[in-house]
Amino acid sequence: MIAIDSTAVAGPPVEAVSAAAYTIATDRPESDGTFAWDSTTMVVAEVRAGDVTGIGWTYAPAAVEGLVAGLLAPAVEGTNALDTGVAHRAMRTALRNTGEAGAGGMALSAVDVALWDLKAKLLEMPLASLLGRAHADVPVYGSGGFCSYSLDELRDQLGGWVAEGIPRVKMKVGREPADDLARVRAAREAIGGDAELFVDANGALRVRQALRFAERYAELGVTWFEEPVRSENLDGLRLLRDRAPAGMDVAAGEYAATPLEFRDLAGVVDCLQADATRCGGITGLLAAAAIAQAHELDLSGHCAPTIHTHPLTAVPNLRHLEWFHDHVRVERMLFEGFLEPEGGCVRPDPERPGLGVEFRRVDAERYAA
Repeated sequence: MIAIDSTAVAGPPVEAVSAAAYTIATDRPESDGTFAWDSTTMVVAEVRAGDVTGIGWTYAPAAVEGLVAGLLAPAVEGTNALDTGVAHRAMRTALRNTGEAGAGGMALSAVDVALWDLKAKLLEMPLASLLGRAHADVPVYGSGGFCSYSLDELRDQLGGWVAEGIPRVKMKVGREPADDLARVRAAREAIGGDAELFVDANGALRVRQALRFAERYAELGVTWFEEPVRSENLDGLRLLRDRAPAGMDVAAGEYAATPLEFRDLAGVVDCLQADATRCGGITGLLAAAAIAQAHELDLSGHCAPTIHTHPLTAVPNLRHLEWFHDHVRVERMLFEGFLEPEGGCVRPDPERPGLGVEFRRVDAERYAA
């Protein structure tokens, strides 16, 4: 038996927590079934212990910056930098009167990710190794196909991902349902018969309407129907899961913020989604994965590929990770060490500690919100 000196695992205290917001214009107008936007705001949290800094972020309104500084920093500063669970509990307590979902949950997520990045850097190891890999790499699916795109733009984007070796792609539906069958047909023609095709309604449809579209989409080889109705409509999701055509999975979970929400969703979907920038960071993501596993479901990571790559390698019941156009573009711009997919998968860099990226602060300053 190896004797362990308990003093050797005592980490330094967290000395400072800070945040800043950055807004980057999209490369063209974008919309989905329920929302339209022309920019993406990223709130970056940094957590320092000695001369080592961990970084985390969320895609959220700039107001989240104030929640990090005003509520979460006092809860985290002074905690042992290796005790991520202690800091996470302290932040959830600090958010009691603000709420663990929405802006509060996104602030918590950014700091939690930064704490895990810091811990792995202090231990001088990649986060994937710290968590314990179950997989060498993470399959990705190209995601975009916005409702605002022309048919040519839709074909170019989705077909481009398949040409680059990503064998599964997702498009948005639900804004103008009358046009969606033609759009899905154009997407199928662009990606060929072998690539997987997913659709995402962002909760735009009614239950009976979604059932009708599920049948038609199945005829075009669609195998994934994401948020056909609002995620709060648990009865509707259950009905759609039970009546969807064979071979089509109904998925939801990107807006869940707490284990209780994931527990409820796990009972009504075929695949559970989780977003570490909303659900409590890496701590929350791993909890969601365990809930999915207990329900014999796979877990799919939602957006923010740089954050998700490392922890998803530690998820036994991993399905895939969303290679979301907006976030890929932002993270390519602002992080040195950004990983590109190979053969339809991303793989953590074994030579770089933490999340494996460094923030390009000078480049980011021009986008300060």
